[in-house]
Amino acid sequence: MPRPKARASLDLLRDAIREAGLRVTGPRIAVLEHLHGTGTPSSHGELVEALAHHGFDAATLYRNLIDLTRAGLLNRINLGDNVWRFELRAREATHPEHPHFVCTQCGEVTCLSTVRVKLTPAPGSNKSVVGNISEILIKGQCARCA
Repeated sequence: MPRPKARASLDLLRDAIREAGLRVTGPRIAVLEHLHGTGTPSSHGELVEALAHHGFDAATLYRNLIDLTRAGLLNRINLGDNVWRFELRAREATHPEHPHFVCTQCGEVTCLSTVRVKLTPAPGSNKSVVGNISEILIKGQCARCA
């Protein structure tokens, strides 16, 4: 019975694409489905490799990543290595932004979607110089590399 659930998931992806004002295409569905399945940000190159079996060329995937980002379905993030990565944008979350952890040894990227970071002024400070936070990056060694 997993097939109907998978079908419903595809229907939800199609609906999200239409609601964002885009045409539903194979590359768009494949990108969203892959990012939904991995749950971690992926670079253009990683997506090209992961979706190679579909026969999509790199330029097509890149154009669709940009379209999906502009339509608000994806976030585009730079984790300090000058490589743009794309991840699903949480549609119903109050604060869709979340920290990312990058292992300085193996390079693995992990979304810390259940973690909230709050910056408060240091004791003796009148106010914080930070307004809105759009991205937080935490670097260190992951549990496997430590």
